[in-house]
Amino acid sequence: MVVILMVLFFVMMFGIGFILNMLMKTTWFPVGVYMVIILPATVIMQWNQGETFASNLLSYGLVDYLTALAGVLGAIISGKTIHFLRKSGYQMF
Repeated sequence: MVVILMVLFFVMMFGIGFILNMLMKTTWFPVGVYMVIILPATVIMQWNQGETFASNLLSYGLVDYLTALAGVLGAIISGKTIHFLRKSGYQMF
């Protein structure tokens, strides 16, 4: 089930990142959005005020970290794909 979740987040962030890169003509915008907005928003929503910083971070399991890593990799690879397509001469990207 973890593998399916990781593939789902990878494909989702790759697709969203690819479309955003095409529309906005930026290469690394989706990675920035994921790292600056989505990950912190997810952590803040599940934050427990009664615990310390370390115990809050340790409360997440390996599955949570692997899923977040798969999403970041999908965003990074979408940026590299767009960069490669632009470098190859495809002007629509």
